[in-house]
Amino acid sequence: MRTALTELLGCRHPIVQTGMGYVAGARLVSAVAAAGGFGIVASATMSLEQLRDTIHEIKDKTDQNFGVNVRADAPDARARIELLIREKVRLASFALAPDRDLIRRCADGGVLTMPSVGAVRHAEKVAGWGVDAVLVQGGEGGGHTGPVPTTLLLPRVVDAVGIPVVAAGGFFDGRGLLAALAYGAAGIAMGTRFLLTADSPVGERVKRLYLDAPLTGTVVTTRVDGVPHRVLRTPYIDGLENSGRVTALLRATRHAMAFRRLAGLSWPELVRAGRKARHGRELTWAQTLMAAGTPVLLREAMVEGRPEFGVMSAGQVAGVIDDLPSCAELIERIVKEASEGLDRLRAVR
Repeated sequence: MRTALTELLGCRHPIVQTGMGYVAGARLVSAVAAAGGFGIVASATMSLEQLRDTIHEIKDKTDQNFGVNVRADAPDARARIELLIREKVRLASFALAPDRDLIRRCADGGVLTMPSVGAVRHAEKVAGWGVDAVLVQGGEGGGHTGPVPTTLLLPRVVDAVGIPVVAAGGFFDGRGLLAALAYGAAGIAMGTRFLLTADSPVGERVKRLYLDAPLTGTVVTTRVDGVPHRVLRTPYIDGLENSGRVTALLRATRHAMAFRRLAGLSWPELVRAGRKARHGRELTWAQTLMAAGTPVLLREAMVEGRPEFGVMSAGQVAGVIDDLPSCAELIERIVKEASEGLDRLRAVR
């Protein structure tokens, strides 16, 4: 199934695995790449040295292309881009739009760029800066998300830009891939669906919570890090939603301190990161500290296997997924379903 995306990224199928903190490491990314999809490493929860080791491990496991997600506002973002250039990584993806200089440096170094966008104007802006593709996430998607559903946002962005568009938010099978292509996308990106595979490093207890979630089992909250964040609804999330200002500030401070130790940041570096998080947004200091400490909340659930003390980003598709195939089985199934659906459409007279 060749599209503008497979030509750009050098993969066999137009299926992208998104960068999910503590989930999208060497194990998952290499499995996706080997199966013909395009895997993206989540580097925000890794040190620079850990990222380098992860890239090397993936290269040892597969000779297929892959990408790395970089936080454009990270203190060492430029050092990470230089690492990607040296290692000849195919793509740098960004949850927050990079500045023009970062895009230019990637282009000069032979690294493709693909920021995520949630609005037409953002897609137009980064396309004008020279990015190679955009990932459009509708409101159904997990993690940071907007209010507009994919079915409305995707065609608007496709019409607005002249570069490959990857559709995210609500995709989990071949029917979704076929629908995205019909809208004009060059491929789809999935997070929750790849999290729920046999190759995902997430513990079985946490996977079971995802599998047991009903279609209404996610909630969009601003109490995690100050911006809309779709997560699994749990007693911990309900507690965040109902906590007062003092309790929220104390909880946020604990998480920020834990993240500072985990990431090896100094207090000045943590404060600078907090100020960047507040820039352009009306965040309380409790929300700012929560933003800085969010990786710790993710780690509690995704690494430590303690969902009662953590946050689990989740797309609404968690409510319709009921199995844990390997990445190879999943990608083969999606492509087969899409191809069969296309054959049925062609047969219509």
